[in-house]
Amino acid sequence: MHVFVTGATGHLGSALVPDLLAAGHRVTGLARSDASAAALTTLGADVRRGDLDDLDALRAAAAAADGVVHLAFKHEAMLGGDYAGAMADDLKAVRALVEALAGTGKPLVGTGGTGGGSAPGQVSLESRVTPGAPRTEAEQALVDAAADGVRTSVVRLPPVVHSPLDRHGFVPLLIRTARTTGTSGYLGDGTNRWPAVHTLDAARLYRLALEHAPAGTRLHAVDDEGVPFREIAERIGIRLGLPTAPVPEADAPAHFGFLARLVPLDLPTSAEATRTLLDWHPTHPGLLDDLDQDHYFTEH
Repeated sequence: MHVFVTGATGHLGSALVPDLLAAGHRVTGLARSDASAAALTTLGADVRRGDLDDLDALRAAAAAADGVVHLAFKHEAMLGGDYAGAMADDLKAVRALVEALAGTGKPLVGTGGTGGGSAPGQVSLESRVTPGAPRTEAEQALVDAAADGVRTSVVRLPPVVHSPLDRHGFVPLLIRTARTTGTSGYLGDGTNRWPAVHTLDAARLYRLALEHAPAGTRLHAVDDEGVPFREIAERIGIRLGLPTAPVPEADAPAHFGFLARLVPLDLPTSAEATRTLLDWHPTHPGLLDDLDQDHYFTEH
């Protein structure tokens, strides 16, 4: 299969592209820069120059492929405080890809978050849709496109996708915060839970979705269903030789910055339906075991 991948040299893309190539697929990756283009060429992938704002390029590349995996997202805008703008641009990209593939029966795999299936006091499920959750509009556009003759699926990612490939995710942010403030912090009693998955396991799920997921499918890329946030903070504190302590709620914005609204969330998540549907079984280390390794704590 000839697969067009957006975000092909990002955190997940840098794992997915080799996985697709090893499985015998041909890959064309979207590249914004010369460095990204060179990285794709080195891997053995083809290059399509452009970005998420170049909707005509997205349509053309999708139309020329046998399937699409959409990973790209404007993370810089999100971290800069314009999450609404990043989500709006993501929705435009999704609609452009759907338009290019309408009526073809080709697969299009998009990306959402496990918060899209959450409910207070309950485990997040693939079958649940949470109104107003981040990225749910783009997710719903993908699911609805199944009626337009596109074999769409959505991989919902947990807050933590971890591995040596993770350089800009929430774990590196928490580590930098602990180094800067001198404390590895948490909010409340820290018993709220964050789900997690290893990058390589998530990449394999994207490939399985591309190859086999039924149209209109929501999938959860989750291995650890819920790690207590305090345990994450404690592991980071131990590795950095810093104290672990609760942060007063009033001090959370100053301490955690962008993450202040995310740190206290309780997001236990099931992936049972996903594992059964696609015979997907994570094999790589869980989050706490990965935090016992050196790669997160070697400054680059």
